[in-house]
Amino acid sequence: MAADIVTVGDVVLGRIRAQAEELAGLDAAVRADEPDAVHRMRVACRRLRSAFRTYRRLLAPGATDELVAELRWLAAVLGRARDQEVLDERLAARARALPEECAPERVAAELERRGQAEYRRIRPEVVAALDSPRRRALADGLAALLAEPPLRGRAARPAGPELARVAAREQRRTADRVRSALADTEERDLALHEARKAAKRARYAGETARPVAGRAAERYVARMKAVQEVLGEHQDAVVAAAALRERAGASQEPFGYGVLYGQQLAEAERARLALPEVWARAARPKLARFG
Repeated sequence: MAADIVTVGDVVLGRIRAQAEELAGLDAAVRADEPDAVHRMRVACRRLRSAFRTYRRLLAPGATDELVAELRWLAAVLGRARDQEVLDERLAARARALPEECAPERVAAELERRGQAEYRRIRPEVVAALDSPRRRALADGLAALLAEPPLRGRAARPAGPELARVAAREQRRTADRVRSALADTEERDLALHEARKAAKRARYAGETARPVAGRAAERYVARMKAVQEVLGEHQDAVVAAAALRERAGASQEPFGYGVLYGQQLAEAERARLALPEVWARAARPKLARFG
């Protein structure tokens, strides 16, 4: 193969290297509790894990299994802090927009006190994870993989067609999840959450293709991101409603909690109803044709 042809292995290794550097570079920011640092580190974990899973056929069998497991562990630890942060911000903002008869400032202040206390409880777990032998082993494992990439023969194929093929596969996978979610009435919330994860993985596949596919990949990413965001809004509303229901019994402002709870259920329903239109734009077969 000519030396000037970019291979799919080159592109995928570039993606892995960039995200491994992002992950390593965020340690100090997370320890300092800088704004958005936990979120960015969690996203780097997810992008790495997604790359290993999405492009596993390019890599030797089993070569990344341990890395995937350890990235899942670190993302889960970070996720507990990040999810609490997102929940606090959402509930406090919604509380301050309540009508005056709901005592909006008192409701917001109570929610913030509870959230901050929970965040302070969770925060040491994040620092302990960063200091752990598992975190150091994960960094070493990523460095070793990049130093001697366990690429299979198919990694030498030209990047463009292979990346388009993967993007189309992830688009179909997302379509299956969205179709199931829209049809499911008993486990709808879970099904919509699974569809969100599929859209996120498809978005990451589009991001990986950017260096080769340019604007075509950008369009693919934008459409999948829109699906991810509407499904994310649904998930955030469902989680917020569950938290309000759990906390309402011990609240000094049960009426305000009840109004907020109803609002979150309504927001979840609006997001669900918006999904078919958003997905229709992401479902177009030509979207994944990067040629």
